[in-house]
Amino acid sequence: MHPATTTHAAVDLGASSGRVVLGRVGPDSLVFHEAARFSNGVVPMPDGLHWNLVGLYEQALAGLGAAVRETHGELASVAIDSWAVDYGLLHGADPHRMQLLGTPFHYRDERTAAGVEKVHGRVSFAELYRRNGLQFLAFNTLYQLAQEGLAPHADRLLLVPDLLGYWLTGEQLTEVTNASTTGLLDVHTKVWDTELISTLGLEPDLFAPVAAPGATLGRTRSELAPLLGGHRLPVTLVGSHDTASAIVGTPLSTPDAAYISCGTWGLVGLELTTPVVTDASRAANFTNEGGVDGRTRFLTNVMGTWLLSETLRTWEREEGRAQDLVGLLDAAAQVNPAAVVVFDVQDERFVAPGDMPARIAQLCAEQDSPIPAGRAELVRSIVESIAHGFAAALQTAGDLADRRIDVVHMVGGGSLNALLCQATADRSGYPVVAGPVEATAIGNLLIQARTAGTLSGSLEDLRELIRRTHSPITYRPQS
Repeated sequence: MHPATTTHAAVDLGASSGRVVLGRVGPDSLVFHEAARFSNGVVPMPDGLHWNLVGLYEQALAGLGAAVRETHGELASVAIDSWAVDYGLLHGADPHRMQLLGTPFHYRDERTAAGVEKVHGRVSFAELYRRNGLQFLAFNTLYQLAQEGLAPHADRLLLVPDLLGYWLTGEQLTEVTNASTTGLLDVHTKVWDTELISTLGLEPDLFAPVAAPGATLGRTRSELAPLLGGHRLPVTLVGSHDTASAIVGTPLSTPDAAYISCGTWGLVGLELTTPVVTDASRAANFTNEGGVDGRTRFLTNVMGTWLLSETLRTWEREEGRAQDLVGLLDAAAQVNPAAVVVFDVQDERFVAPGDMPARIAQLCAEQDSPIPAGRAELVRSIVESIAHGFAAALQTAGDLADRRIDVVHMVGGGSLNALLCQATADRSGYPVVAGPVEATAIGNLLIQARTAGTLSGSLEDLRELIRRTHSPITYRPQS
C-alpha cells in the first residue's frame, strides 16, 4: 500500500536563479515551499558568455542537504528541471567518472550565429523542420555544436539537467523533453536522429540514451551521503525542460485552452497529441517540443519579461540602486493608452544582455514611432508590446492547429504582473487565467509523486488536483 502523502524535492533551475522546492503531495493535497534559493546568471569570460555550472551544482547540492535536514530524511525522491539547449561535454573511458571539458557556454553567447550557416550549408532549414519539428532559434543545440569545434576527446554530451543528474548519481540518460529541444531528435519517433547527427559531422555515440519522465535515474552517489544526512536519495526523471514541467503544472481547463509560460521567455502555444509539421507552421516559426506523457508542446518563443528585467538592470547600473518594479508598474498603468508605443519584441537586438532602453529607443526611431518619454511610459510600452506579441502568437497557434482557443492560462513569474495579464486579455480577446506562479515546480513534484505511486492517472487527473488546491485570478478582455 502506498503512503497517503509523500515528500519530494524539485531542483528548479532558471536563467537568473535556482531553488530547491519541497513539496508534500497526496490525492487531495499539494503544499510546497522553498527550502533554498540561490543566484544564477551569465558569466562573461574572455571567449564569451558561460554558465557557472559547477557552482550551480554546489548550490543545488547544498539546497538538497537543507531539504533532507528539514524533512529528517523523509524524501521519497528528487528531480531536476532547467532551461533547455545548453550542455556540457565530458571525457573519459569510465562512464561513471567522466571529466567535464571546459565551462559550458550560455545560449545567449554570440558564437552560435556562425553555427547556423554551417548547419544550413549541410541541411536546409526546411529539411531540418521536417525531421525535428523545431522553430528556428540560432541558439538551438545543433547550431551551438556546429560552432563548438568539438575536441576529439569529447566522449559524451549531456544537457544541463542531465549533467547535474549525472553528477548526483553517476548515471547518464537524456530526458526526452529536453532532448527534443536540441534539433537532433526525431519529432515523430522521439529517438535520436542518427542520420542527421552523422550528416552534421557528429558521432551518434556522443549522446546518452533517451528516457521518458517517470523513469528512475538512480540514487545519489555514496560519496555525497555526508552532505545529504547519510542518505542516498532516489533521483527521478520528470519533464526536465522547465517548460515541459510548467505545462504539466498548468491547470488547462478546456480541450481548446492555450497557455503562456511567462518568464524570461513567453512560451505561447497549445498542448497537442501529435506534432504539426507543415510549411505554414515552419513559416510561422512554431516548434513541436516533447511534452510529458508523449504530448507535444506546440508553441513559439516570444520575448518575455527579459525585456523588463534588463531595462531595470540598466537603470540600476546607472543609479547604483535597486528599482521599484511595483511602483513602476503602478505608474505605467496610469499612462494614457493613446500614448503607448508598441514595438516588435522579437527584434534580434533584444536577445543579448545590455542597455534595453537605448535599444528600444533606436528601434522606435527606425520605425518613425515616438520614443517613450519617461520611465512609466517605457515600462507601459514594454508590457503592451509583450502582450501584443503574445496575442499574435495565440492567433497563429489556433490557426495552425485548427483550434478555437477559448481561454488562455498564464503561469510562471509573468502571471504576477497584473498589467501584463490584463493587456494580454485585451489584445487577444480571450480571458486570461493567471496562476499558479510556481507551475514548473508543481509539474516537477506531481510527476515525482505519480512515479512514487502516491498519485495516478493522466495529466488531466494531475491538473484536477491543482484546480482543487489553487485559486487562479481571471482577467477578462476590457477593450
